[in-house]
Amino acid sequence: MADRTFTHPSVLAGIAAGASWADPEMDPTRIDWEPRRAAAAIPFPLVDGRPVNPYAPTGIRYGRNELGHWGEQRCADAIVTATPDYGAGRRRLLLVERADGHGWALPGGYVDPGEDPTTAALRELAEETGLTLDTDHAQALPARGVPDPRASDEAWMVTTPVRIDIGGRWLTLPHVRGRDDARRAVWVPAVTADHVAHVVAKYLDGQIFAAHRGLLAEELNR
Repeated sequence: MADRTFTHPSVLAGIAAGASWADPEMDPTRIDWEPRRAAAAIPFPLVDGRPVNPYAPTGIRYGRNELGHWGEQRCADAIVTATPDYGAGRRRLLLVERADGHGWALPGGYVDPGEDPTTAALRELAEETGLTLDTDHAQALPARGVPDPRASDEAWMVTTPVRIDIGGRWLTLPHVRGRDDARRAVWVPAVTADHVAHVVAKYLDGQIFAAHRGLLAEELNR
């Protein structure tokens, strides 16, 4: 099978519109890779001047698929849990429904240049759910690559999960609502990762964003 080449039309539209999330350069061999590789959370190789995803293959060898950047893009995801004073005191997890159709996910998004990942996670949390928290109970975990369905062998995501337990016991959980690029925001029971997936499928008619399934398994099944 020939190596597949694909860049989503939305990326090309973003370039045309001058969007900050889309590298305008169409040929990655013309990019100065040394600063990007020096700043990368996870080292990655170059082959013939082109970046190679450390977690390849993705099925798309050349191009950016649905991601606007070439190479590694840093993001941060907020793993927010709480324990309400009802429902047998079971832990709850905050999820958002992505507006791009990729399912239910942890609140999160891109880390801006020079921004601390914890700050980014809290900013994205507020933008997507309306929930504003401080750093008192936020714990940044090690950065890791995620199996993002939007990625290619030349464009990928690396996230810093930020664990935030707001404790309990809550008579009423903090109000949240979908904002920005989140359609909805909800608190779901979080006994295990499989239980979360069951709740999302049965009651929200959806599925967990592929990039976050491993994160949830690691955090909720501990």
